[in-house]
Parts: sequence; C-alpha cells; structure tokens
Amino acid sequence: MEQKEQLLRTEFTELELRLQDPAIFSAPSYPKLAKRRSELEYTLSLFDERARLLRDRAAAQELAQGGDTELQDMARAELEEITGKLSQNEERLIEALTPQDPNNDRDVIMEIRAAAGGDEASLFAAELYRMYARWAENHDFKLELISESPSEAGGFKEIIFSVRGVSAYKQLKFEAGVHRVQRVPVTESQGRIHTSTITVAVLPEAEESDIAISPNDLRIDVYRSSGHGGQSVNTTDSAVRITHLPTGLIVTCQDEKSQTKNKEKAMSVLRSRLLQRKIEDDQKQLSEARKKLIGSGERSEKIRTYNFPQDRITDHRIGYSRSNIPGALNGEIDDLIQSLQAAEHELLAQGN
Repeated sequence: MEQKEQLLRTEFTELELRLQDPAIFSAPSYPKLAKRRSELEYTLSLFDERARLLRDRAAAQELAQGGDTELQDMARAELEEITGKLSQNEERLIEALTPQDPNNDRDVIMEIRAAAGGDEASLFAAELYRMYARWAENHDFKLELISESPSEAGGFKEIIFSVRGVSAYKQLKFEAGVHRVQRVPVTESQGRIHTSTITVAVLPEAEESDIAISPNDLRIDVYRSSGHGGQSVNTTDSAVRITHLPTGLIVTCQDEKSQTKNKEKAMSVLRSRLLQRKIEDDQKQLSEARKKLIGSGERSEKIRTYNFPQDRITDHRIGYSRSNIPGALNGEIDDLIQSLQAAEHELLAQGN
C-alpha cells in the first residue's frame, strides 16, 4: 500500500508540473489529464485520511493503556469510532485503487438483432428495445433511435439506438451477447414452448478523435428511403449506406429526412464499431474469467435466458437468477446490472 501511495504521489507531482504550462489547456489531451489529476487528488486525500486515522488510533491506544480510568473509557469509545472510520476508508481506497474500464464514462450505441426464431425472435427484439428504453427513461438517460428494420410480425429484425447519460457504458456494457427467450409464441396453436435468440451489441460511442478514418477508405451510397411495406418515406435520396473498405463494415441509416443527419448517424455507428474492434483486440490479453463476464456479443455466446413458463431470468455468466420477467421488460433490471458490476469489481480487485 505504501509503495502504491508513493507512485501515485510522484505521478501527481509530475502531472501538476505539466498542467502549469499554459499551452496544455488547448491541447487535445487536456481533458484526460485534468480528469486524471482529479482522480489522483481524491485517492491521495484518502491516503491522507488513512494516515491521520492511524495517528489518532495510536494516540487513543496509548490513552486506553494509561492509569486514568475516565480517560481509558473515553479512549476506548474513540478507538471504536476510529476503527469504523478506518474500515470505511479502506473500502474507499480499494475502490479508488481498483483499475477501471477506461470506456466506462462513454455513451453507448446499442444494436439489437433477431437471430434464431423468425417472427418470435423479432417480437422479443422489440421487447428488449422497450426494456432498455424504459430503463433509460427511469434513469434520466437520453435514448435516440438511429436505425430500425421492422418485421412483418410487428417486431424488429434489427434496431440501433444510442443511450446517453452518466457512465452509460459502465451501466450497459454487460448486456452484450445472446439473449435467449423460452415461451409459447402467440402464433403457436398447440401450446408448445419455443426457444428464440436475439443478439445485443453494446458499443462505446466513439468521438472523431478516437478513430481516424480516411475519406479514401469510405464508399458512400445514397438512395431513397422506404418505410413499412416498401412505401416511400420521401422523394429524395436521403438514405445513406457507408462501406468501410478496409474492414468491409457496412452501416446504413434512413430514419432522418435529411441526408446529412443520416450520414452523421451512420458515421457515429461506424466509428463506434471500429472502436469496439480495437477494444476486443485489447481484451485478448484479459483472463478467461473477465472475458466470460465482458463477453463478445457473438451469436453463439448465450449470456441470459428469459424463461416465461417458469417466470425466471438467468444470467449464465454469474449464475444469477430472479423472477418477475414482466418487471424486467418494463425496465427493472438494476439488480442484473449491479450484480454484473459487482462481479467485475471483484475480478478487477483480484487482478484477473
């Protein structure tokens, strides 16, 4: 602990010197440096509090061992209070010293796609979208639709949207993966239970400065938007399809009437997908335990099952189960999010 404290104090001193240079305020790195300074200042204040509490404890222990009975009683009461404060300080220090995901503060772009199960999968994809929309509403997060591909059954083959709010990625990143639903579809006349799957991708929203994209690497096509049943949405070529030639990634957007806005949304999705690829490359160095928790969002990776006949939701990564599927689909998923965050914190604290 002492060695770690000294390293942080050295880093803080060096950072203070860098921030004294007036030129740093116009540098692209300034926001990150200022944030790091704030983090260090908070952590070092916890170390200062710890040192003070240890001195107070030593003084109280000395009084408790003295010959004055009245002072002994006072010292024992003070020792009890100091011990409690030290325990709280230690918890906060461990929290502050535990490495954090550098993308936690980002907004997110979420992509929900119907996989196996036909119409039933598309219907549940729509229910998952409403689940996240209600969750966002309950937490004062802003949700914005980017692109949708409705199914004839009234669900979604695919829907892409952004969620913006404090630490949105930290809250939602563990939703990435395959969500499996087991229930009797409304179209099932014999009451048989069907299993369908939906894939969810959670991308940390990238800024332009995060990912450099050369215009020469893009092929941009524009075409006329179409709505349900192929009906024309407008009479101009406002829909945009962007192909990233080096990777083959394709993003389309047609929900806005403006071609410019559709292009902006498509570029935002493209940057975020490229950033996610970079993150996945970095995660190859992670332990198997953290890889399992964070997930890849691949179609074969089942992370959660919604079993309607038993009214049970099971998150397979941490073995967590709960009832009340209707409540979850109404946005009440904080227990799932917090359980996964606790599992991540434990793994990070262990250095896994």
